[in-house]
Amino acid sequence: MKSTRGSSSDDASVAWSPRHGLQLKGVKKPFTEVIKANIGDAHAMGQRPVTFFRQVLALCSYPELLEDNKFPEDAKKRARRILDACGGHSIGAYSASQGIECIRQDVARYIEKRDGGIPSNPDNIYLSTGASDAIVTILKLLVCGEGRDRTGVMISIPQYPLYSAALADLGAVQISYYLDEDNCWSLNLAELGRALNEAKQRCKPRVLCIINPGNPTGQVQSRQCIEDVIRFAKEEHLFLMADEVYQDNVYAEGCKFHSFKKVLFEMGPEYSSTVEMASFHSTSKCYMGECGFRGGYMEVINMDPEVKAQLTKLVSVRLCPPVPGQALLDLVVNPPQPDEPSYTSFMKERTAVLAALAEKARLTEEIFNTVPGITCNPVQGAMYTFPRITLPQKAIDKAKADGVVPDMFYCMKLLEEEGICLVPGSGFGQREGTFHFRMTILPPTEKLKVVLQKIRDFHSRFTSEFS
Repeated sequence: MKSTRGSSSDDASVAWSPRHGLQLKGVKKPFTEVIKANIGDAHAMGQRPVTFFRQVLALCSYPELLEDNKFPEDAKKRARRILDACGGHSIGAYSASQGIECIRQDVARYIEKRDGGIPSNPDNIYLSTGASDAIVTILKLLVCGEGRDRTGVMISIPQYPLYSAALADLGAVQISYYLDEDNCWSLNLAELGRALNEAKQRCKPRVLCIINPGNPTGQVQSRQCIEDVIRFAKEEHLFLMADEVYQDNVYAEGCKFHSFKKVLFEMGPEYSSTVEMASFHSTSKCYMGECGFRGGYMEVINMDPEVKAQLTKLVSVRLCPPVPGQALLDLVVNPPQPDEPSYTSFMKERTAVLAALAEKARLTEEIFNTVPGITCNPVQGAMYTFPRITLPQKAIDKAKADGVVPDMFYCMKLLEEEGICLVPGSGFGQREGTFHFRMTILPPTEKLKVVLQKIRDFHSRFTSEFS
């Protein structure tokens, strides 16, 4: 990085000089690095890629490596199968708009195995540019009407900002339902009903979105809760969107991931043949953390054939999802099997990543709950914690005087004083009068301990300063 010697105080760059250390806006700061605990980007936080995945992707990218004996045979077998399905045997070619057929078949088999044998039809699988692309595509498909007939979409608060941003872009009506912080961010059926009934005065509710495990709140919904949501969706004729990108990230004792599709079909034909649903998964989260490849899929259930034809037209506009991302997704849904040479090393790497995340989830909750003024629910799943912070009235008044929301004021001071970047809870939505921040649990364990200690010290100092 360039030296800041001679730079003005208006220079907004982050710069390093051997003599003065890290500087922002030309002012020396009391830290040597900015720790970005604000985003779920696993590899940027130091997580290593899964070896088998990168071996196959290397073979697909440079097929001459198929002659190299350094690569295991199961990796070569996967690569040859993927390349055989690509135009010109190259992952640089376009694929079908819905995705490469053999990969969609593998996704369907993965879903069947995950859900205990409940059938999955590859024709209902759409590969996508990460889960986000598929989510926005479904919302585009479902948003219609004018005035009080405009589509209303129910989203949880706190929520992943993709949803509110997409709804604003599409001109849909956001229907907010609040998760129950006092009960580990659980979903309350009465709250769903309240939000729906109030919204009927201004729009036509058509869609219900669920994130399980939750982002930013880290809760894992119980099977009973999922059944209740499905019944609610049926009674109110709502299209269900099940965002399940953290399905392997479940840590808390007694918690288990239940897919909405599995529960739907186990509830019997009254529900499994009528409730319309799309579920979403991604290569970006779980143990993979391969955010940059932009791989994902959605499965649609009970979608009217004419509507599904429009969905297929809609996805064709963007030609196809990135083929390297499709290849990576194929490896996620079709990993090494027990009789293959890469199985032992693959399982060792996978288990180590998930075990480390579980330990960091426990550590984060434990340490935050020792800090007066910070209350942290158990991180049951996903990759984040969303603790509640108590702010002194003087800090709230100072934030308002500065024209910023109080938890943004808090997070900016933390960044300036400790070099830790978090996201204020106001960015996700929260009940009036409460304040939070979202922090990822992805930093390496030793660095995470430092982050937690710094936040603990900062909160005590912040509280004293504004008391």
